[in-house]
Amino acid sequence: MIRSLWTAASGMVAQQLNIDTIAHNLANVNTVSFKKSRAEFEDLMYQTLKIAGHQNQAGQTIPTGIQIGLGVRPATVHKFFKEGNLQNTGNPLDLAIEGDGFFQVDVNGQLAYTRAGNFKIDQNGQIVTARGYPLQPTFTVPTETQNIVVTNDGHISALDKEGNELAGADIPIYTFINPAGLNAIGGNLYLETPASGAAQQVTPGTDNAGRIVQGFLEMSNVELVEEMVNMIMAQRAFESNSKTVTASDQILRTANSIIR
Repeated sequence: MIRSLWTAASGMVAQQLNIDTIAHNLANVNTVSFKKSRAEFEDLMYQTLKIAGHQNQAGQTIPTGIQIGLGVRPATVHKFFKEGNLQNTGNPLDLAIEGDGFFQVDVNGQLAYTRAGNFKIDQNGQIVTARGYPLQPTFTVPTETQNIVVTNDGHISALDKEGNELAGADIPIYTFINPAGLNAIGGNLYLETPASGAAQQVTPGTDNAGRIVQGFLEMSNVELVEEMVNMIMAQRAFESNSKTVTASDQILRTANSIIR
């Protein structure tokens, strides 16, 4: 009976992680370019009391054995990079990637990647993220600029009032063979890891990479109704495991109260 207590306890711990993951998704339902996560689990080792295929004393093969599972544990929290809906903002500094890929930014000397295209202009005229990290390659907007135009293939132009280009550059995007292997560090930023593979620089709209759309923002890919259903399922699973703990405790209490 002690086994069932620990097995149910592992289920409660697992569902707590599940609820934590769902809560994080719901908290970021309006975060620009946020990517939802899903907690995934695997069963623990089994205690084998009888091996399937073993022969009994009569020489007959046992078709099924006896294995008692010992619970569950988290296997991974998988992040899904499915594209979110695009929202029209009309802001020339709002850029969305329609398809696969990331922008590259400089985070205090370290290269990071993001799909959040809500860029700003800092006091030096540089295009930066909302937290002040410069877009790579760096682009400085001249003071006399009247308009900023970004094409689908990533060419950015600062134009004067006559429409002449004062400064221009090309914004590449970066793709990964396994984006789920990126290390999320908060602030809509990701770092390259051995699991993600090396970043591949691509011209937007080529080599199966996404294109850049100016005046739009990619919104969170969290589906609110789906997360609410997942939360209900996780809550019920937690309750079921807690009732298993209660049932095991009651059986132990009954066993302890037997009068010899």
